[in-house]
Amino acid sequence: MISSEDLFVQETQELTRPLADRMRPQTLDQFLGQAHIVGEGKPLRMAIESDRLHSLIFWGPPGTGKTTLATLIARSSGAQFLSLSAVLAGVKDIRAAVERAREAQRNNGQKTVLFIDEVHRFNKSQQDAFLPHVEDGTVLFIGATTENPSFELNNALLSRARTYVLKSLDSDDLEQIIDQALNDTERGLGKRALKLAPDLRRILAEAADGDARRALNLLEISADLTTDDVITRTSVEEVASGSVRRFDKGGDAFYDQISALHKSVRGSAPDAALYWFARMIDGGCDPLYVARRVVRMASEDIGNADPRALTIALNAWETQERLGSPEGELAIAQAVLYLACAPKSNAVYMAYKAVMKDIRESGSQEIPIHLRNAPTRLMKELGYGHDYRYAHDEPDAYAAGEHYFPETMQERRYYFPVERGLEIKIGEKLERLRALDREARGRK
Repeated sequence: MISSEDLFVQETQELTRPLADRMRPQTLDQFLGQAHIVGEGKPLRMAIESDRLHSLIFWGPPGTGKTTLATLIARSSGAQFLSLSAVLAGVKDIRAAVERAREAQRNNGQKTVLFIDEVHRFNKSQQDAFLPHVEDGTVLFIGATTENPSFELNNALLSRARTYVLKSLDSDDLEQIIDQALNDTERGLGKRALKLAPDLRRILAEAADGDARRALNLLEISADLTTDDVITRTSVEEVASGSVRRFDKGGDAFYDQISALHKSVRGSAPDAALYWFARMIDGGCDPLYVARRVVRMASEDIGNADPRALTIALNAWETQERLGSPEGELAIAQAVLYLACAPKSNAVYMAYKAVMKDIRESGSQEIPIHLRNAPTRLMKELGYGHDYRYAHDEPDAYAAGEHYFPETMQERRYYFPVERGLEIKIGEKLERLRALDREARGRK
């Protein structure tokens, strides 16, 4: 029999748990978001409802429901739920969890869901430790990761588990979650009868940046700052102002954002390029990293179509190094916009790749004698520099018909200027010089 004192202790413990933990959905119908995988008629929902479950990987940003879905799967199937964090656990913990799963199976035929949070943090041998137990059905394996499984998880583990991609929650979903927490009298803040204006609810939802856990944490802090039954604009704006947009330095989201910036510049979309640059800076990215990548864009995607782009990119990098924030970031933004608006050419980039491929395949070809320097008497006697034609002594400073490649190689053409920007004139000049070469070689 539970005493009134025990009930008080339980109620006190419940109230001390964070709001985000108390508000975890208990059923699929309470779960908001991820309709593409758990909506009516979707594969995962059908598997859960029919109890035809399989091992799986949940890949998505923080606060999108990975842990909640794992617990719902276990609850719906009557399975034992065991959870490990790859940040803290090792092979010993995996073995202990597997043994508990075997005991449950032996004693009452109960299935076990083994949930591994941050599974990408396990090394190869730790991931391999799951394989035989997943294979023989001892555990239903569920891994959660914020990183791309293709890069972070073993192929053997991936082949035994289906991957589901979870998306950031939109503001409408987050507002519904906030509304639920305000009105739920058992798990949420309903007993306090707090009032939150719709526009303030939207501010909290947007500040949460697609993360349900963050949305509930922001709501809880706003409520704690409130002395009466109205959550004020001052409280909400104070809480929301400290929120930082999602940015995972060195992670998958990091490279996705720099990719979006680079492709926006390449696509001559200045406004989109500026947006992605600002997103990265707002999320805490080192501006010098962006500056270095902007220099790469100047050479790879603009090149000689507008050589000023490289100078502007380097100047922005130097400004960031010398002045720091915010002047340096403004200079980088200027460079990003210039590059996005500049004429595009990848001719230099493609030429460099082509010549490097040739060099790797053809090995170390001898340098032609006439192109070698002859600083000593012996070198001159050996013919170094003999018959070299000094271009400045030739008509128009061009030695028509001269051969500059190794003697064992035919003439190659790597650089193909595009019909944009300065490369129009560069292409026209090179064509004139090639015509002179053909004429000179025809006379020989």
